[in-house]
Amino acid sequence: MLLRRLLPLFAPLALTACATTPPPAFGQPMPQVGVVSTADPRATEAGMAILRQGGSATDAAIAVMLALTVVEPQSSGIGGGGFYLHADPAGRVETLDGRETAPAAATPQWFLDDAGQPVPFGQAVMSGLSIGVPGNIALAAEAHKRHGRLPWAALFQPAIGLAREGWAVSPRFVEFVTRARDRATLDPAGQALFLDDAGQLVAAGAVLTNPALADTLEAIAQGGPDAFYRGEAGAAMAQRIAGATPHAGMAPSDLAGYRATSREAVCRQYRVYLVCGMGPPSSGATTVLAILGQLERFDMAALGPGSPTGWHLFAESQRLAYADREQFLADPDFVPVPVAGLTAPAYLAARSALISPDRRMPSVAAGQPAGMVALADGAEPEEHGTSHFSVVDAAGNAVSYTSTIEGPFGSGHMFGGFYLNNELTDFSLVPDMNGVAVANRVEGGKRPRSSMAPTLVFDAAGNLRLVIGAAGGGTIPVQVAKALIGVLDWNLSAADAIALPGLYSPGDTITLEPGSALLPMQSALEALGHTVNTRPMPFKANAVEYRDGRWQGAADPRSEGVALGN
Repeated sequence: MLLRRLLPLFAPLALTACATTPPPAFGQPMPQVGVVSTADPRATEAGMAILRQGGSATDAAIAVMLALTVVEPQSSGIGGGGFYLHADPAGRVETLDGRETAPAAATPQWFLDDAGQPVPFGQAVMSGLSIGVPGNIALAAEAHKRHGRLPWAALFQPAIGLAREGWAVSPRFVEFVTRARDRATLDPAGQALFLDDAGQLVAAGAVLTNPALADTLEAIAQGGPDAFYRGEAGAAMAQRIAGATPHAGMAPSDLAGYRATSREAVCRQYRVYLVCGMGPPSSGATTVLAILGQLERFDMAALGPGSPTGWHLFAESQRLAYADREQFLADPDFVPVPVAGLTAPAYLAARSALISPDRRMPSVAAGQPAGMVALADGAEPEEHGTSHFSVVDAAGNAVSYTSTIEGPFGSGHMFGGFYLNNELTDFSLVPDMNGVAVANRVEGGKRPRSSMAPTLVFDAAGNLRLVIGAAGGGTIPVQVAKALIGVLDWNLSAADAIALPGLYSPGDTITLEPGSALLPMQSALEALGHTVNTRPMPFKANAVEYRDGRWQGAADPRSEGVALGN
């Protein structure tokens, strides 16, 4: 992507792709080893171990994803999928879509019972109905093919060591297992992993091993992705999933035919910066860019993080962005998604004109972006099982990678020592609304809409400024947009911007983070017309930024996340 040459031309348009002739290398000095930020200290150390061996940012990110399969099984791993953004030292951006796919047997009636009604959500989740073809191993293999430096097998060694030698359970993890015990222990393998001989859940400080997962990782390390998707392992996984499905389900051909696919990055200028994210089937980039684009006419820097008006504007922009997200975002291989229309400056200016600094909009609805197709919004229950990690290596390569198995412990079903995702419940449970097809309905081979928003930010000179992403279901685009406002408008460090209090407003109600600095603003927000409540939200963001003349990592203080490196 010709960042430096094209930045002066960005104001009138939204960018999406890569160019053939690279600009000059980054102006800032590169870290001696690299920087890794993840949601778990063991995963961060796994990534750093790979960087110390001379691995690339991609090598380190793959090692992190594999390590998280062991130590954060409630959130991500090889039983799920992810989105990957890569920037090289010339500023070229690539993305890979490793989102799970529905089996070929899936139809729009996938979640309907014999009476034509959606099956209960919990019943759907903890069955084969919710399990999509996992994409992370295919994504990792394709990323390694393009940008790996160390041998494939070397990337698996930290995770294999953790699985075989053991890892200590933290108090936070015990809380997860306790809250999601039905899923964590649905499978006999989960019971063996997390219950003692008396049937009690593991206690904090217990050291667990997962030899079945170690065996699986060793097989993939030696046999490559074919040892996961094909042959006896692929057939056995398909059989396991099909056996948990109440009608025709997964087949070996679904696994054997899976491919991670390239997508065009979705980029747009925000003030003097270029923000790049993941396109559909992710709704991350379009939603983040919409929130920012609609706020661009307001002086957010002058308002600052202590202004109720600033947070009101942020809430209103969310409402508009999420209305469009629900209406238009889906798998672009099945549904025309008006990405260019949704991110066009003129369209976002028109949407922004609906926002008033002194009163709440009475109601919001999806807009009419260029290229839109008349499809319906569906009904997708929200879940929060995801992890993000950011890496910059010594050569200046950067990776922003978000990985997920959807809800806590995914479907609850396990295979080979890992949890299988419940990503298909990210589809709408109903195929149509009032006779109009739902954009995000189930179809064979289709990838469900996602909220994941791995993001890269470049400064006015085209230098990489920030590598960021988050976990937390539908809150992900809001977490990323809030952090970007904190860094780019309020001149906060990435660590301080991530730590800003949470305000989530995808519909008609503002939800504030309990105990946060926003609570004293509740009456001011209500005076502007908002309905406000408080509840805990699953915030978990990770970033690497260039600031104060050096590269540094940031992790969400609400999580167990750790950043290491120069």
